[in-house]
Amino acid sequence: MTPSHTRISKAVIPAAGLGTRFLPATKATPKEMLPVVDKPAIQYVVEEAAAAGLSDVLMVTGRNKRPLEDHFDRNYELEEALHRKGDESRLAKVQESSDLATMHYVRQGDPKGLGHAVLCAAPHVGDQPFAVLLGDDLIDPRDPLLQRMVEVQEQHGGSVIALMEVDPAQIHLYGCAAATPTGDDDLVIVSDLVEKPDPAEAPSNLAIIGRYVLDPAVFEVLRKTDPGRGGEIQLTDALQALAADPALGGPVHGVIFKGRRYDTGDRGDYLRAIVRLACEREDLGPDFRTWLRSYVTEEM
Repeated sequence: MTPSHTRISKAVIPAAGLGTRFLPATKATPKEMLPVVDKPAIQYVVEEAAAAGLSDVLMVTGRNKRPLEDHFDRNYELEEALHRKGDESRLAKVQESSDLATMHYVRQGDPKGLGHAVLCAAPHVGDQPFAVLLGDDLIDPRDPLLQRMVEVQEQHGGSVIALMEVDPAQIHLYGCAAATPTGDDDLVIVSDLVEKPDPAEAPSNLAIIGRYVLDPAVFEVLRKTDPGRGGEIQLTDALQALAADPALGGPVHGVIFKGRRYDTGDRGDYLRAIVRLACEREDLGPDFRTWLRSYVTEEM
């Protein structure tokens, strides 16, 4: 596979999930719009794509996701009200989300899994490599994972997945990679992928996390991929086919991420993510940490 010499510019963000783990909060509000401190979770993801130079973002949505479109659109009435008040600080925050990237939207329709959501992006992506970012994983901007993945794809071609070492007892919660080392400490060649394996049968403790940079060959593989676990079309199954036969669309590399990742897909982890991010904010952190220490001491 010849490495790509076209700068990757497109990102796909699947956002069609129902958010059932956060009911009743998500009955009428998309889970992606739940706040993480003072920004919706989805904005962190779009900011990450933009920081990596991906200026064209396609969200794959479903019913009741209109607030996502509204958030990344201009709100002229609100902006004018803030301008009249002279509240330039809040005005800048309101405008920030609409200036991040060129946003596009497509509906998934039937919820047939992550692989199907990615396949919905095919007409927009075309024949160029692209990134996929899952909204439940927030990557700290101080740890530029996506930039590194883009560099690997442009150097080696094929597809690149993000991997993270986890406790072997927890590997059944993730897709898992069998991999061989390369000359770079953070880079491996993936030879096999297993979706949520039994810990005794897992090929490693390298878990797939929600960042991918994919060769467009993945679309043709997805079209031929039968529903797998849960009756859904699994992206992992398509990547497994690409890893097993690089002639289909180049090799599959894995970037081993050792940085800061915040999981917002689980209620407990969502709350922990908010606390961690709030503690690190210059405007909120000092007072919040003082209160948190006092609260923890009282509860012990």
